[in-house]
Amino acid sequence: MTAGEQVLVIPRRSIMGDPGWHGVTSDGLSTFEALVHRVGEFRPRAEVETDRTWKQVIPYLVLRDGPRYFLMRRTQAGTDARLHDRWTIGVGGHLNPGDGDLAGGLRREWGEEVAADFEPAFTLVGLLNDDTGEVGSVHLGAVYVADAAGRAVAIRETDKLAGAFAGVAEVAAVVDRMESWSALVFEHLERAS
Repeated sequence: MTAGEQVLVIPRRSIMGDPGWHGVTSDGLSTFEALVHRVGEFRPRAEVETDRTWKQVIPYLVLRDGPRYFLMRRTQAGTDARLHDRWTIGVGGHLNPGDGDLAGGLRREWGEEVAADFEPAFTLVGLLNDDTGEVGSVHLGAVYVADAAGRAVAIRETDKLAGAFAGVAEVAAVVDRMESWSALVFEHLERAS
């Protein structure tokens, strides 16, 4: 966390009660971006990290290549020890004032996390909530899916992540070692397919 970092939040009550639903939903999806535009505001991250009255909005991208997922493993070099050696299928992060909107933040995260000579079409497919832990209780994922369509993709920060496209069986084999958001999104996408 950068000192003084401002992150985009929405009031919890504008999207859910407390506790909220668990997992991925498409309820409210068609009006979500308008809601974020209308009630979202930037607040100091240090202030909202423990305040359940706010939900920090996180664009969360799942990259596919047809039926395969871009599966990544976090290394010991990452800054958050809670995530060391955890698997993920999502790329995402906090929205900051310079991002403009959800799409702007998603494009920035794409450029920071992934090395590719293209930018795919991002499709919003669900909203993700997990109030079962301290971190999840103050975050809300806007789940996007994109397709690499056979184009090359690599990890940009190879000291912090390792990854490649993997089949459904390979992803399912590590689901018990995934970050909770990735496990919830994977299960949702596989049920929907």
